[in-house]
Amino acid sequence: MRIIDFKESKCMHCYKCVRYCDVKAVMIKDGRAEVIEDKCVLCGHCLHVCPQSAKTMASDLDTVKYYIRQGHRVVVSLAPAYMGFFQDAALGQIHEAFRKLGFFDVRETAEGAAAVTAEYTSLLEEGQMDNIITTCCPSVNDLIEIYYPKLVPYMAPVVSPMVAHGRMLKKEYGVDTKVVFVGPCIAKKKESTDPRNAASIDAVLNFNDVKKWLQDEQISPANCEDIPFAHLEPKVNQLYPVTGGVISSVLSTGNQTDSYRKLHIHGTKNCIEFCDSMMAGEIRGSFIEMNMCTGGCINGSAPLYREVSRFRVKIDMEERISREPADGGMLRGMSEGVGLKKQYRDRSTNDLMPTEEQIREILAKTGKKTPEDELNCGACGYSTCREKAIAVFQKKAELNMCIPYMHDRAESLANLVMDTSPNLVMIVDGDMKIMEYSAVGERYFGKTRAEAIQMYLFEFIDPTDFQWVYSTHQSIRGKKVDYPEYNLSALINIVYVEKKDVVLATIIDITEQEYQAKKYYEKKLNTVELAHEVIRKQMTVAQEIAGLLGETAAETKITLLDLCDSLLEDGEEEQASGRKKKRRGAASVSETEGRG
Repeated sequence: MRIIDFKESKCMHCYKCVRYCDVKAVMIKDGRAEVIEDKCVLCGHCLHVCPQSAKTMASDLDTVKYYIRQGHRVVVSLAPAYMGFFQDAALGQIHEAFRKLGFFDVRETAEGAAAVTAEYTSLLEEGQMDNIITTCCPSVNDLIEIYYPKLVPYMAPVVSPMVAHGRMLKKEYGVDTKVVFVGPCIAKKKESTDPRNAASIDAVLNFNDVKKWLQDEQISPANCEDIPFAHLEPKVNQLYPVTGGVISSVLSTGNQTDSYRKLHIHGTKNCIEFCDSMMAGEIRGSFIEMNMCTGGCINGSAPLYREVSRFRVKIDMEERISREPADGGMLRGMSEGVGLKKQYRDRSTNDLMPTEEQIREILAKTGKKTPEDELNCGACGYSTCREKAIAVFQKKAELNMCIPYMHDRAESLANLVMDTSPNLVMIVDGDMKIMEYSAVGERYFGKTRAEAIQMYLFEFIDPTDFQWVYSTHQSIRGKKVDYPEYNLSALINIVYVEKKDVVLATIIDITEQEYQAKKYYEKKLNTVELAHEVIRKQMTVAQEIAGLLGETAAETKITLLDLCDSLLEDGEEEQASGRKKKRRGAASVSETEGRG
């Protein structure tokens, strides 16, 4: 079950959660944070520090509403820290407000704390453990089981007040009863799902869940009837949420517990430092109340929005709560037959460690080739560059998390572009004040960068196009402009940069191309004129030839006609002569026949 999640669209390269996670249970993947569930102790720091509210908590609110709609008997186990959250309502009014939401009954988790106090007292009286670490705080329990497994033998083998109370309520109301814990701690959600805590808690709500629900139902606890609880009065055990509250509860029993020194530790860093001291063998014969939240459970890990500070809450609770122990007889009756023992175990994970050579290789990729290059600035979230290199090897971190390296790289790349690009890059603000100006601009406009960034654009070129882009947020791309006063022809690209509210332009020198194009055009014009001249001459020659051909053709025609006429006349004469001959021949034949 993922208890802490994040909104991908809002998680953006800030690494604040990594910096504030004392156990480094946050990995960075593709620039965004992700909780490493088997290493997270649910201290809630990442929820509190996230500047974009990208982290979110899983909620059982819908599950609880479902239980009530289905007609289940649902009972609330209300953490004593409620006194700091419901400042304007009496306990009886809070009781009635929950009843209006549909709960069958409301009980104080401090009843379970009283049973746990009795278990701690027995351990102190037995005196068998070298040190005894209280196990009320699930985040502390996770810290020891995951990161300090050698200290597990010092953990009191007792369930937390929440688990104890859940089992007590199920015994009293029946195993089918749904028990809902309400408190300020997100680690209780994970604790409720631990198989070792079976048959205790069915759902966990934090105070913000309840506040939202009451608002949705338009229920104000301060306006509810004050109906007192009719069950065990936990008395001093209500102090459990306050630092030193567990010790106060143990001491109130009056039993022989003086053989152990007593101290309370609160706050993640202090708990880690204390565990280190225990690992070094510096602590002996002590009863240690440990709480991961600074100030105790009244400053719980779930982000709470109170109208008063935790210091005021602490003062009020210590003033209001009796230092007397709970009624022993009633307590025994409620807890008899309820399992309150729990065995803690080693849940550590062994991450693969890189060799020294592999660490140096990773460091070198971010420009850290010698120990002097390691700034150990902590901007990435890790205390030293070596720690971060190890995290990179273990795929918990990324190379580009090194802020100084990325800054130097970005700056060097930007400078490289500005210094070496043959095109002028210019940035101006809404007043047309020049913000950036690449070195090549001196060649174009005769202004050095130092001079240009002290000037306004209109002091040396027409700013009209720039002003239009700034006011309309539309781009101009590939527009050809001439600056005759600078003997410059250029293509300009101008865009509006919304994030910086500036206009960025690139000016590409095309003077030489324009000159060559002009020469080519002139050459084409000359070629066209030459072609026209050739055509004109050809037409003239053609016309002259045509004239000559016309005269010759006419003479030829006359001659040929005369020849034809002459030939016709000769033919007619031959035909006449032939006819004469035929007549003479015929006459001769007739004369001969007559003589015969």
